[in-house]
Amino acid sequence: MYITTTIPYVNARPHLGHALELVQADVLARHHRRRGEPVRFQTGTDDNSLKNVLAAEAEGVPVRELVDRNAAAFEGLRGPLDLSFDSFIRTSAHPGHRPGVERVWQATAHDLYTRHYEGLYCVGCEQFYPQGPCPDGHEAPLQPVSEVNWFFRLSRYRDALLDLIGGGRLRVEPAARRNEVLAFLRAGLDDISVSRSAARARGWGIPVPGDPGQVVYVWWDALANYVTALGGGDYERWWEREARKVHLVGKGVIRFHAVYWPAMLLSAGLPLPTAIFVHDYLTADGRKISKSSGNAADPVALVDAYGVDAVRWWLLREVPRVGDADFTEARLVARADQDLAGGLGNLVSRVTVMVGRFLDGHVPPAGEPLAEVAEPVHEALEDFDFRRAAGAVWGLVEEANKFVELTRPWQQDTAGRERSLGALVHACRALAVQLEPFLPTAAARVAAAVGGTRLSRSEPLFPRLGEGRAPRSGRPAAVLRPGEGRPDGGGTRRRSG
Repeated sequence: MYITTTIPYVNARPHLGHALELVQADVLARHHRRRGEPVRFQTGTDDNSLKNVLAAEAEGVPVRELVDRNAAAFEGLRGPLDLSFDSFIRTSAHPGHRPGVERVWQATAHDLYTRHYEGLYCVGCEQFYPQGPCPDGHEAPLQPVSEVNWFFRLSRYRDALLDLIGGGRLRVEPAARRNEVLAFLRAGLDDISVSRSAARARGWGIPVPGDPGQVVYVWWDALANYVTALGGGDYERWWEREARKVHLVGKGVIRFHAVYWPAMLLSAGLPLPTAIFVHDYLTADGRKISKSSGNAADPVALVDAYGVDAVRWWLLREVPRVGDADFTEARLVARADQDLAGGLGNLVSRVTVMVGRFLDGHVPPAGEPLAEVAEPVHEALEDFDFRRAAGAVWGLVEEANKFVELTRPWQQDTAGRERSLGALVHACRALAVQLEPFLPTAAARVAAAVGGTRLSRSEPLFPRLGEGRAPRSGRPAAVLRPGEGRPDGGGTRRRSG
């Protein structure tokens, strides 16, 4: 499977909305790798945007300096967010990108022509609109533009796109977004501008082949990254021969990915992606989280304060398949405390305490599994529903905790106790496996706590964040440890440390 994310502009540092798409793609990549499938997970940055030029001008620094600095911040999300991407493309620096864009341009030459154009341009969207205001909420007024541009005969591909998307050969999920694209196509397509004057671009970008007075429109340039990053044999392996090519995109750029990009590929005679998975927005106080809104939560600062498990878990457990999700730190803390500290952490602690106390740490035979979650997780991820997939994993946590209360191993005879604790250890080990795509760091801690043939009482796997904001190290000022008052190790009491 070839999994890609959109490549964001680098006019500012990354925010939590970027982290959402990256974490979703990472879950898909880890899940399919775990199933033994070959995976390439690619992300990167769009360096050639006019937004980047204007941001550098506002800051009073060279464009290259700003682009390099902010692109490094995006690539640097790999460590804090536990990402496993295989390649990272920067469109201003990747050696194969410019020649690749030129090849796509030349392959579509039969559908390109020049004409004078007048329209209203949103710098925030890097898109023309017939009238204002910007439908995506950018507050800057639309700019009137009058110039000669290169145009692409998009109108030629309306019927082919209707057939591809309506017939399911190009899958767009969820259905609401697919219907949105189909409605857009049925209304008719106009040809689109695919260049801008080099003067308006301040000379930044990829020159149009044979016309140095124009630069390639940023979206044409950026969309091509999905193939230009695949050098040598990688192109044949991952674009021509790969059966599953999946783009993860936000709802604001669905038209570019589900209409413009496949039309470009049809024109060039190149293979199409197989699926476009669309997520909605993260908001804060009801407003889309964005660089320009002033409400952009810094994912690295959140990880530093609360830990990567809490951040990834909120993004996966709280964000719905359809509809925006409103973020607050309080919601992140509440979800982490309820699920990670109170649910999973408490379960592992209870199991290791009871195995140590009643069986001298020796792990009994596994017995019957408590619940089967592998297929429900897979089915949810195939449906691009991360919240449902995370919920399926959490169903096993809840089932195991209920099993403890139902069987009460500390009151059973030796044979019954061994059967119950064997089932619980098996459930915890299954959780470590199923949790890995979602929370790789936490899954490793669970696996370490319940692995081997003899268990020792484990330290708390997760701090209770609600006891006070964690210091910058990510470690809380105080943690809750298993209590001493119950035979199963359940409950907590405060200790310093």
